[in-house]
Amino acid sequence: MTRTPAYATQAADKPLRPHAIERRAPGVHDVAIDIRYCGVCHSDLHTARNEWNNTLYPSVPGHEIVGTVTAVGKDVQGFKVGDTVGVGCMVDSCGHCDSCKAGEENYCENGFTGTYNGPTQEDHGNTYGGYSGNIVVDEKFVLRITHESELAAVAPLLCAGITTYSPLRHWGAGPGKKIGIVGLGGLGHMGVKLAHAMGAHVVLFTTSPDKIADGKRLGADEVVISKDPAQMAKHAGSFDFILNTVAASHNLDAYLELLKRDGAMCLVGAPEHPHPSPTVFNLIMKRRALAGSLIGGIRETQEMLDFCAKHGIVSDIEMIAMRDINDAYERMLKSDVKYRFVIDMQTLKDEAKAA
Repeated sequence: MTRTPAYATQAADKPLRPHAIERRAPGVHDVAIDIRYCGVCHSDLHTARNEWNNTLYPSVPGHEIVGTVTAVGKDVQGFKVGDTVGVGCMVDSCGHCDSCKAGEENYCENGFTGTYNGPTQEDHGNTYGGYSGNIVVDEKFVLRITHESELAAVAPLLCAGITTYSPLRHWGAGPGKKIGIVGLGGLGHMGVKLAHAMGAHVVLFTTSPDKIADGKRLGADEVVISKDPAQMAKHAGSFDFILNTVAASHNLDAYLELLKRDGAMCLVGAPEHPHPSPTVFNLIMKRRALAGSLIGGIRETQEMLDFCAKHGIVSDIEMIAMRDINDAYERMLKSDVKYRFVIDMQTLKDEAKAA
């Protein structure tokens, strides 16, 4: 076991503060990673503040990790010291259920192990995430990063990127398809970029007129102000697929009415309060589907990273120091970031050395 600096919270009402954690020595199939950058996801805040009522303390969030391999176990085949790699939302799964065998570890029927706040086998404790100096991960859950620059902006791809890529890929976004993206935040801005790169006709839905220019910069062909009934009505029955990234309770019928026959809307935002139930007739009259999606398996996440490297796609980020994480959480609640915070983890290491 080795000690590494981290930032942790000890309770739902406590801020994140410096904290030392233990990392296991690399086993035969493990990869040890020096963390260079860690993205800040809204799930980090939910977990730190126990908003999902399942947090184990102390809690060290962070599941958008980019780093450098510092050691590998003797049986590791796919990675070597010095490689640039990523770790996303999972660090283990059962490996033998139908979902795992299909490469869909994110739907593991026995529950995947989260990069943070998941169960550990060694001491019946909880996993600690990327707000730390290093991490040790089974090679099956380590991802190759081939981007040659903007590595900090690659970090959010490990969650925001795959969360939007997976449903777009599953429902066939591409040339000849009209795709809607609801919301222009951390998830939505990635959805616009990815759908555009896939060759679809992309329509952004936002409540904010001041996001029109940014939406088009990111790749939207059209921007619709969703509060304007006339603008919404022009698109009735015309969409093949809508990716809804909004994490607040809202009227789903307004968007279901925009789908073609056999069109689908997929929810990836997790609201604190349930959405109002959609009108059944909006579904049955045109055989529309309302669905959900959760990140992606390791194989698909690697596919997403390779796709983004090929097309020059990264997240729009604001870099912060580790010590600024609590302020970043408050700003994130106000949507005061375009569009993801990323922590420069060297600032944590420098802070630990100075302490």
